[in-house]
Amino acid sequence: MISHPSRHCTVELQALPSRIGQVRRIVSAQLRYWHMDALIDRAALGVTELLSNVHRHARPDKSCTVELELAPDRLTVSVRDNDPRLPVPADVAELSDGGPLATCGRGLAMVAAVSESWGARPDGENGKVVWFTLSAPTVVRPYPAHAPRRAAEVRQAPVRVGTAAAKAPAGSPVGAGVALSAAAPVTTAPVANATM
Repeated sequence: MISHPSRHCTVELQALPSRIGQVRRIVSAQLRYWHMDALIDRAALGVTELLSNVHRHARPDKSCTVELELAPDRLTVSVRDNDPRLPVPADVAELSDGGPLATCGRGLAMVAAVSESWGARPDGENGKVVWFTLSAPTVVRPYPAHAPRRAAEVRQAPVRVGTAAAKAPAGSPVGAGVALSAAAPVTTAPVANATM
């Protein structure tokens, strides 16, 4: 199930490897829709790590819910699952191969590296939520929605179509300095019928 209110997106899924790629694409598409393209790579990487942890560790099942919530100053990505055990970040020195090139056990370290903040909290008696936040860039809109255009502010010079081109100085681009106005009547030159 996918829900898409204006600043909130929820995806319910089984955290299986085949579904994790689909959720990455959903997260990327939702952030594009919100004009938050700058956050796509980090959000997709973070959600992939959290879903991979659910796939590897969650019991009794792999069902979970991914939520995106966009506030004016930040994006919060959270993954809720049915395992009440809170995650414990692994120290690189404690990993099974003991090295920085480990291929597992680094999910939360990766989330911490790409996010502004992260955490985990119990969710009722039988689950938990693991989340991270990213600072949201300011979106500049060309015309604010609350500022209506006023016709009185736009002043245009009257023009008579068919005669303006003849009065323009030589070398001027066609239509230079010419604007139509509802205040002046528009006259047109007769058009001859052409046959080919």
